Amino acid sequence: MRPDAPQRGFHEAEFAARTAKAQARMAEAGLAGLLLMTEPEVRYFSGFQTLFWQSPTRPWFLFVPAAGKPIAVIPEIGAVLMRRSWLDDVRTWSAPQPGDDGISLLTDLLAPLAKAGETIGLMKGHETSLRMPLGDWERLMANLPGLGIADATRLVQGLRMVKSPAEIEKLRYICEIGSATFDRVPEVIAEGMPLEEVFRTFRREALAQGADDAPYVVGASEPGGYSDVISPPSRRPLQAGDVLMLDTGCSWDGYFCDFDRNWAVGKADDLARRAHDTLWRATEAGLAAAKPGNSCADLFRAMSAVIAEMYKSGGDIGRLGHGLGTQLTEQPSHAAFDETVLEAGMVLTLEPSLSYGAGLMMVHEENIVIRSGGAELLTTRAPQELPVIGG
Repeated sequence: MRPDAPQRGFHEAEFAARTAKAQARMAEAGLAGLLLMTEPEVRYFSGFQTLFWQSPTRPWFLFVPAAGKPIAVIPEIGAVLMRRSWLDDVRTWSAPQPGDDGISLLTDLLAPLAKAGETIGLMKGHETSLRMPLGDWERLMANLPGLGIADATRLVQGLRMVKSPAEIEKLRYICEIGSATFDRVPEVIAEGMPLEEVFRTFRREALAQGADDAPYVVGASEPGGYSDVISPPSRRPLQAGDVLMLDTGCSWDGYFCDFDRNWAVGKADDLARRAHDTLWRATEAGLAAAKPGNSCADLFRAMSAVIAEMYKSGGDIGRLGHGLGTQLTEQPSHAAFDETVLEAGMVLTLEPSLSYGAGLMMVHEENIVIRSGGAELLTTRAPQELPVIGG
C-alpha cells in the first residue's frame, strides 16, 4: 500500500448523510421507500462491498424506508459481511432457492405499505436494470396489491452524481495510481512487444503502483492511429509508426479512474500529431467550460467546437465524457441531449475523440472534479505533443 493511501471504507456518518438526503428527496416525491437491488446502489447506502456480485445466482435487496436506517434482505451467505456494516436490520434466506428467492421476506417487509396504498421508488430508467428474475418480480407484485411503483432513477442517480469529500479523496488516489502507471509505460513497453503482452504489463504495473484491480484495460496499436478502442488485444507486435492507445479503469476501495493515453512508437507522423494536439486543445476547452452552472451539453459543445477544426462532420461515438465513481461510467453524459447542470463535487471524465485519415480515430481522456471556481484535474495532464516511445 502506498504511504498516501486514504482510509478504506467510510465512517457511519457518511452513510447516514446519504440516507438522510435520499429520505428528504423521497418526502418531496411522496415515496414511502426505495427498493434497490443493483450493486452500486446497495453499496452506496450500506457499504456492502464484495466480488460476489459477479455471480448471477443470487438476488440482493436493500430497502431504504422513509425514516430510519436501510433494511437488507439478502442471501444468508452475505449475512456476516452485511452485519459488519452500519445496518441493524439484516433479513436473510438460504439461497439459491428458485421457488422463493427472498420473495416471502420482501412481501412481509412491504405488505404494510401496500395495505396503506403507499408508493415506493424503483430505478426504471437509463443505465438501470432489474437484478432479479422477471417472474419473481411479477410474483412479488401479485403479493402486494395496492403498492404503487414510481421511477426513482433521477432521485438516486442525482444523489450519486455529487461526491462527498471522502469519495473525492478515494477518486483522487486511484487517479494518482493510474497516472503513475501511465508514466511508467515508456519504460516498460517497447517496439516489438505483442499487444496482449502490453496489456498484461500495464495491469501488472497498475497493481504494483497500488491499485486493487485493473478490470478495464483496452486499447489498440495500428500504423498512424487506430480504428477500434474496445476489442481484446491481438498478438501483433508494436511496430515503428504505430499509435498506441491504452485506456484503463483501475479501482481502489471500490472507486474507479477512467482515462487514456496515446503514444507513437518510434516515430509519429504529422496527421497523428495534429489529431493529438486537437484533442488536447478540445480537452482544454472542456476544462474551461467545466464549472458550476454550465450543463453537460455546454461541455459537449465546447469540446466539439475544437474538434470541428479537424473533423468538421462530427463524430458518432455519442458523448464526450461522463460521470465517474463506484462505476467506471456513471451519469451524466457530456452529450448534446444532456442538460444536467454541473455542481461542485461532481467527478467527471472529459473524453473528446475524432476521426481522421483513412478510417483512423483518436481518443483523449482526463478525470476532473467540479469545484466552486471550476474544474480541478484528478489525473496528471497529458502532454500537448504526442509522446514517442523509443524515439
